Amino acid sequence: MKIRDSGMPNSQTWESFFEPSLVLRRLAFSSSTEDVADLGCGYGTFSIPAAQRTSGIVHAFDIDREMIEATDTKARNLGLSNVLTVERDFVAEGTGLMEGSIGYAMLFNVLHAEDAAGLLRESFRILRAQRVLGVIHWVHDARTPRGPDLSIRPRPEQCIKWASEVGFVLEGSPISLPPYHYGLVLRKPG
Repeated sequence: MKIRDSGMPNSQTWESFFEPSLVLRRLAFSSSTEDVADLGCGYGTFSIPAAQRTSGIVHAFDIDREMIEATDTKARNLGLSNVLTVERDFVAEGTGLMEGSIGYAMLFNVLHAEDAAGLLRESFRILRAQRVLGVIHWVHDARTPRGPDLSIRPRPEQCIKWASEVGFVLEGSPISLPPYHYGLVLRKPG
């Protein structure tokens, strides 16, 4: 099941909205980060920089074959052997990863899904204890050039509430990721 209101612009436009290295750094991703799960990898905007910074495997999930092919092509062109692209309906089927097998999970621009709590539960399940889930989403502002409709675009407070109900603990406070996003660092206790 494709996440509602999740169409992608062309790659160049999409990537102009982010500074992936800065986003990852601000969301507690470091070179010591182990295996990674990117749920909704799109063009590999964050999967590829994550793979360049870790010796672990980056599991890049997307339901869209075109996105998987774009991410796979980028990884091959850069000589990265630690990106595993997976075409999968992770919203309906989960990731298929073992419980407690991941050191960092990414839910970037996907928590407007009908079942945001389900995505958070799956992230919690696959993360090792004391590891981090990074979340980014569009700010709640109609002037953003893209993003889901404001009626389904979650504010940071809503994401924090959903995450705490699943068991995550917020580290710090919401992080501004100009020009159009905010981020959250959520830790799995244990």
